[in-house]
Amino acid sequence: MSSSPGAREDSPLSSTGGAVPQAAWRQRPERSNMLMLRVMTWISLRLGRSAGRCVLYGIAAYFLIANAAARRASRDYLRRVLQLPDTARVGWRHVFRHFLSFASTIHDRIYLINDRFNLFDIRVHQEHLVAELTAAHQGVFLMGAHAGSFEVLRAIGRRQPGLRVAMVMYEENARKLNAALSAINPTAQQDIVPLGHADSMLRVNDLLSTGSVVGMLADRRLNRDATRPIPFLGEPAEFPVGPFRMAAILRRPVFFMVGLYRGGNRYDIHFETLADFSSIAAGGREAAVQAAMARYALLLEQHCRAAPYNWFNFFDFWQADHPLPAANPVPPHD
Repeated sequence: MSSSPGAREDSPLSSTGGAVPQAAWRQRPERSNMLMLRVMTWISLRLGRSAGRCVLYGIAAYFLIANAAARRASRDYLRRVLQLPDTARVGWRHVFRHFLSFASTIHDRIYLINDRFNLFDIRVHQEHLVAELTAAHQGVFLMGAHAGSFEVLRAIGRRQPGLRVAMVMYEENARKLNAALSAINPTAQQDIVPLGHADSMLRVNDLLSTGSVVGMLADRRLNRDATRPIPFLGEPAEFPVGPFRMAAILRRPVFFMVGLYRGGNRYDIHFETLADFSSIAAGGREAAVQAAMARYALLLEQHCRAAPYNWFNFFDFWQADHPLPAANPVPPHD
């Protein structure tokens, strides 16, 4: 899925001045992000995590000043999650901390992809929900969000040698992630199933049937994907139906997963029961999908309130029909 003809990579407008028909979260500059990632990788792997983290403060400060769209989106979210009366109460230090948290998880990805798990204090909550399934070589379907770090899930895979972890994502984001992986560790291999192909669902089903863990981020839509308004942080937001319908069609139990960054070198991985579609009759599928979406939004809200600076959707999340032309302040968090 390439950018629209006549449109710059980093512009939300086409050459004729009309809006490019794509979701705001896809409108990100890529070349500068990849260069930044390569520079950060070089500094971090050679000079250590502490040296790399010093650079993050400068990066967060730069985007705090230069990226007005991301700053507005951050303030809007923080007003909601911190339950403040208006965005004027969201100070610069709040937004800076938000950007720094995002930059920190991207920076830590450098070490996680290079299997340097010993640098981190990773704590897993309710691991038993999925441990029994993985130990029995039964597939596990996880739904996460652009919150915290999904990359820390690799730490779970390390505890069970041979456990295969795959990600399902939009094709363009799959390309971006492959580029990011190549910049961080050219030898790294990650199973990615791109959406939009005739066999995408079959591939997911095959992975689950062979005992793999399959993860999907279920908080963003693509173009005209079907969505439903679900209450989230005090106001309805449009969530994509597709991930939940896929799980329902495949008749699989689904678990919510989030890896929250807690500062320093600590991450907390949380697993929650989301839905069990394995015994849902076809006639009750849509009602089950609706219930799963509502629970997903509720769990996501609870974890956002518990760790408010872990939300990494830097666009106007509550106005999907009128998206801001926002760009993430650092490389995309797929």
